[in-house]
Amino acid sequence: MDQFMEWFLEVNSFINNLVWGWPFLLLIVGTGMFLTVRTGFVSFVKFGYAMKQTFMKIFAKEQVGEGEVTAFQAVSTALAATVGTGNIAGVGTAIAIGGPGAVFWMWLAALVGMATKYGEVVLSIHYREKTEDGRYIGGPMYYLEKGANMRWLAILFAAFGAIATFGIGNMVQSNSVADSLNTTFNINPLITGVVLAVLVALVIIGGIKKIGRVTEVIVPFMAVIYIVGGLLIIFLNIQLVPAAFGLIFRSAFTGTAAVGGFVGSTLTMAIRFGIARGVFTNEAGLGSAPIAHAAATTDHPVRQGMWGIFEVFADTIVLCTITALVIVMTGAWDSGIDGAALTTVAFDEGMPFGGYIVTFGLVFFAFSTLLGWSYYGEKCIEFLFGPKSILPYRLVFIPLIVVGAIGGLRAIWDLADTLNGLMALPNLIGLLLLSPVIVKLTKEYFGKGGIYQRELKRK
Repeated sequence: MDQFMEWFLEVNSFINNLVWGWPFLLLIVGTGMFLTVRTGFVSFVKFGYAMKQTFMKIFAKEQVGEGEVTAFQAVSTALAATVGTGNIAGVGTAIAIGGPGAVFWMWLAALVGMATKYGEVVLSIHYREKTEDGRYIGGPMYYLEKGANMRWLAILFAAFGAIATFGIGNMVQSNSVADSLNTTFNINPLITGVVLAVLVALVIIGGIKKIGRVTEVIVPFMAVIYIVGGLLIIFLNIQLVPAAFGLIFRSAFTGTAAVGGFVGSTLTMAIRFGIARGVFTNEAGLGSAPIAHAAATTDHPVRQGMWGIFEVFADTIVLCTITALVIVMTGAWDSGIDGAALTTVAFDEGMPFGGYIVTFGLVFFAFSTLLGWSYYGEKCIEFLFGPKSILPYRLVFIPLIVVGAIGGLRAIWDLADTLNGLMALPNLIGLLLLSPVIVKLTKEYFGKGGIYQRELKRK
């Protein structure tokens, strides 16, 4: 058995390196650049409008159009799954391996990723379906089948997503929480796992409506606490900010020499790990978030697409930048530490008890990720096997939270990371093939006589 596991891990590691290697990174960034140009740079030209339609309307009660949950509840569910350990551990890993310059390439991935996420959301609304019991379902598997007429790719995406959710969206998250609470407060991982499993079960049993109601409270709460804590450290050390930005930009094009406990990085490493971690944190191109957006109440696909732009901006440009700045400006980046531990050390150095902010963030970020990915898994399973498969899926998903908390089935984690990347391949093919649809809907919304023009006239 041990020999088999060793072989399995070696094979998976080989495939994982291919999936997250240069061809994949070039494809995902290239798709983002292609969609940015094809949509007339909508994520930049209409950025102000996107913020007015999203951030400025977070608490708006009036909803226009059809859907199962509010637009903000849909994006909260998507952000719940997106904003997770990647914002804390992922940024730490990118800087620990690629150096401060990796942050620049993370920003670049996010800037082109806004168009990718916009396109995903637009298609998910356009091709979504309404079930007999009044639910709205959609995502890459639906626009691959209905729009691109490639059911086999839709099945592949759903299969990759269904399996990946048990690792990246389940056991990895519960283990991060259990490990953090055990380190900080000496809480038994088994207790953490059981409590998490019970809390998640109480929420997901109510479906997307219950998940949406919970995430629309948790996501802003956890984001504000983390942002305020990070900004406080930055302001307390404001004199170090110019040097931090200088180091990030210099290292982005030269790599970083070995200093302290840092082993040094080349320009190639900075680019690769910056882009890879950027994609990992905001999930633009992976095809996961559109599944949640498909349930949103909206009158046009493009209006909901504005939330896709907001999602990437809030996740990477805001949250990840705060994490990165704290790591770089405190000098913790060259300590030789990696992942969440690096972020914790940086926050501790920047402010007394700063590490508690990271622990708090990990707990809530990971819990929200469990909720968001549980829904993604449900929809993938439902697409493959029908509505009756949802209950069996939940009966497997919930106990695995406990398994992950105590550190079990690590091989599944590695496989899930690979499958998480493989989800992107059919999704990106769908985005490229259906780019004319995205362009058409964008012109329809912003063009003469469209919703955007009518709104301007009313003002």
